[in-house]
Amino acid sequence: MQLKTARLTVLLDPARKQAFERACRADDMTPSQVLRNLIREFIEAREAKARALRPRRKPAPVPAVASAPAKRANARTG
Repeated sequence: MQLKTARLTVLLDPARKQAFERACRADDMTPSQVLRNLIREFIEAREAKARALRPRRKPAPVPAVASAPAKRANARTG
C-alpha cells in the first residue's frame, strides 16, 4: 500500500483537457486514475526495454577434461 503521494502538474490546452476528461468519464475512470495507469505502463515498458538491451552474461566455460594420453602401437612387436 502506498503511504505517500506526490502532486504532478500538467499544462495542456483547454480543449485537450476537456476531451481527456470526457474520455475518462466514458471509461468510468478519473483523470488521475488514467494518468497513474499510463505512467506505470510507461515505466514498466522502459524497464522491459532496458532489460532486453542489457547484454546477457555468457555462462562460464566448462573446463576441458584431461584425457589419458593415447596409447601408441609398438612398431617392433612380433
